[in-house]
Amino acid sequence: MKVVTLINSALIFASITLVPGIVSAQTPTSNSRQIAINSNNLSSHSTSVSYLQPFNLVNFAYQGGLKQHGIPSGETLVFQTQNRNIIAKDLVKAAVNADKLPSQALNDQNYLTAVNFQLNALPGYAAAD
Repeated sequence: MKVVTLINSALIFASITLVPGIVSAQTPTSNSRQIAINSNNLSSHSTSVSYLQPFNLVNFAYQGGLKQHGIPSGETLVFQTQNRNIIAKDLVKAAVNADKLPSQALNDQNYLTAVNFQLNALPGYAAAD
């Protein structure tokens, strides 16, 4: 049951994230198989493409991948998150220290918001264990 919940959450997050880009994509009128993307819809300051996806970051922490950087795993992470002892910025800072994210992620409000969303969903994932 846990895997199904995680996959469904990942699909929902991916669809929310990718649909605007897919809708703005245009195919060229020639017979080539290239896809042209309307660059007006892309942020010139966005670096989130190279980031570890928020879902994967939270899952990595839950599995114990950031223990050496002060982030507990499993139920302890869930408990600490519910009590607001660990917030998105803490997780991102630990990931930066672990060389899993670039330091720019600490200042990317969209990324922090997405990580926060995944942290808030963590009790539901853990309950499915």
